[in-house]
Amino acid sequence: MQKTIGLVFADEMEFLPFLRLVERYAGEQFVARGRRAASFTLSDGDRTLLLRGVECGIGKVCAAETTAFLIAQGADVILNAGLAGAISGVRRGDFVAGSSFRECDFDLTPIGRPLGKQAIDADPQLLSLAAALPEIHVGAVGTGDLFLADPDKKEQYKRLFSLTAFDMESAAIAQVCKGSGVPFCSLKQISDDADDCSASDYTEMNDRAEDALCGCVLALCKKILREDALW
Repeated sequence: MQKTIGLVFADEMEFLPFLRLVERYAGEQFVARGRRAASFTLSDGDRTLLLRGVECGIGKVCAAETTAFLIAQGADVILNAGLAGAISGVRRGDFVAGSSFRECDFDLTPIGRPLGKQAIDADPQLLSLAAALPEIHVGAVGTGDLFLADPDKKEQYKRLFSLTAFDMESAAIAQVCKGSGVPFCSLKQISDDADDCSASDYTEMNDRAEDALCGCVLALCKKILREDALW
């Protein structure tokens, strides 16, 4: 039996640790619709997982396009991994499994609608497996096509949406997965406090291209491989 895990990474430095995993597991690198991509397999008994990752580019449109492509190519599950800003209850270096995903910058307030879109929940089975990983926080993730570095906007999103973290891709990925009936979960590492120092803090952590987050992704995929309910 084989399942395919589609992995969405926003930028080059978030994708680089995945490439190191591909090399370790003797996988392959290739180009998919003009995007850098790579894959490798994990096996356990008669089960095989094909992990296919793509560097999608930053932002909601790029993330949604790549997610739709991965699903069209046969992905049974979609995972997203990358960096995020802290909103509440987490600090720099922490890991967060998103319990729900909300597009916060969707703004129809001039015509009397509330700010943001309705939240989309993570797949409960995937979230349960992710939450069991060591040192993982679980919380709501907000998304917008902006690098959040405004303390006032951060407080607004915290008050309105009770967020734990904020990124630029996950809610768009969740929307595509919901429409396609494909399970989705997101793992994030906190790079900054979404405040006046965010740009330098994010850049410093992003440039390090650390392996810890991809280690969490690998551990989650191994759990998926062993979990009977997902087969």
